Amino acid sequence: MKSVVYSKAGQVGLVEVERPQIKEADDVIIRIVRTCVCGTDLWTYRNPNIKEGRLNSGHEAIGIVEEIGEAITTVKPGDFVIAPFTHGCGECDACHDGFDGTCDRHLGNSNLSTGVQAEYIRFHYANWSLVKIPGQPSDYTEAMLKSFLSLADVMPTGYHAARVADVKPGDKVVVIGDGAVGQCAVIAAKMRGASQIVLMSRYKDRQEMALASGATAVVEERGEEGIAKVREILGGGADVALECVGTEASIDQALGVLHNGGRMGFVGVPHHNNRTIGSTFAQNITVAGGAASVTTYDKQILLKAVLDGDINPGRVFTDSYSLEDIDQAYKDMDERKAIKSIIVIE
Repeated sequence: MKSVVYSKAGQVGLVEVERPQIKEADDVIIRIVRTCVCGTDLWTYRNPNIKEGRLNSGHEAIGIVEEIGEAITTVKPGDFVIAPFTHGCGECDACHDGFDGTCDRHLGNSNLSTGVQAEYIRFHYANWSLVKIPGQPSDYTEAMLKSFLSLADVMPTGYHAARVADVKPGDKVVVIGDGAVGQCAVIAAKMRGASQIVLMSRYKDRQEMALASGATAVVEERGEEGIAKVREILGGGADVALECVGTEASIDQALGVLHNGGRMGFVGVPHHNNRTIGSTFAQNITVAGGAASVTTYDKQILLKAVLDGDINPGRVFTDSYSLEDIDQAYKDMDERKAIKSIIVIE
């Protein structure tokens, strides 16, 4: 089968590898129908020290169950499923509390997918974490397939930011980051009843997408100028900031727009280590975040919202590619020509 590998910094390619096999009783083999490139994949893609031939870090997919391990009771061959980037157990305290993204039993990388930009994957700890979609791919439009794929990561991640920051009806919300996760955070804030949603973005296409999804204003400025503009629009500080980037600058921006006693939800994978919790003490800021509870949100809220047509997170996929065009899919995202690249596998 074909799978994507990193060739060198700024380049990916295809290789032929053996089709995955069942190894554990709770494994499932999935034939991929749609996968994609994530903003977090670009950190590896840009790494000048990347090892040639390293397996792709792809972690979002929808597909068809081909084989199941002997312990699997929740899906069967032929089922159409969302393969979340997380692999919670559904039974530990963390999962029961709706934090399956950081399952107590499946710690660290054992709870995360990788290598999903391929024709087949072995999905481990599959019994609870896979999410069944009614019917088959042929029953849906391409737009619906895109929305289903967003439920593997970016839509639940945007929702997670809003949930852990406790976005409530009437809240004034600022979203830091205009990529796919930021766009989904806008959708989530609207779902939870925010009265004003300000997106911080410098790119016209991303601004227009967010406004179509429920944003009420856009701020292009950054730093102190951006903070002042947000406060002018909102008539004071924000109730909630949703940080969807992962840099120190984006954290500073999020904390800066909040009024004292505000709340920050952060879901951008941190690429900094010098922001201490003590820095929020004088503001009485509530800070929460981490890996999204993909399975919980999909099963309880998001899949139904997509099926009912209440939300359209699939709009974040602006450009489509074949697996053979994977290098271009990465390049277009890296150069901000695509908000999110979807990979169609027939």
